Amino acid sequence: MSQTLTSSRAGLGYSALLAIGMIIVVGSALGFQHIGGYIPCALCLEQRQPYYYGIPVAIVAALTAILRLPSWITRTLLAIAGLMMVVGGGIGVYHAGVEWHFWAGPTTCSTSASSMTQNAGDLLNELSTIKGPSCTEAALRVLGISMAGWNVVASVILAVIAFVGVKKAA
Repeated sequence: MSQTLTSSRAGLGYSALLAIGMIIVVGSALGFQHIGGYIPCALCLEQRQPYYYGIPVAIVAALTAILRLPSWITRTLLAIAGLMMVVGGGIGVYHAGVEWHFWAGPTTCSTSASSMTQNAGDLLNELSTIKGPSCTEAALRVLGISMAGWNVVASVILAVIAFVGVKKAA
């Protein structure tokens, strides 16, 4: 019984840490966008997808641990969330490579970003014509690393947390 309780606590701890970490990362990106005014490019938006899908998976993993369901369920959900972070890191590597001009970005990355209208009547028309900024230029670098690069760092850390959780929750 104590082994089950220990693995349940480990599953809960790692799942909760993973969910909180994901929320902080994607929340920071949304903060830069909505508070800081940084308009995300197409690849920036793409990098958020693993977080949007991974947060609920990590929360459900935590719930399975709280409810003391079989540990394989918690471990499977942690593994899925970890794989999502690996995918997110891969998208971040691709985006950073585009920023450093190692390879070309997708055609959805344009250079025609401009400010949105202040007229509500023109808003729907502008939504169909305005595109985000180019994926080839980093809007912000911190310590020489772009936001895409920092996403790679965060994704790797979160993937490690998920995969360690898979092992510890056994």
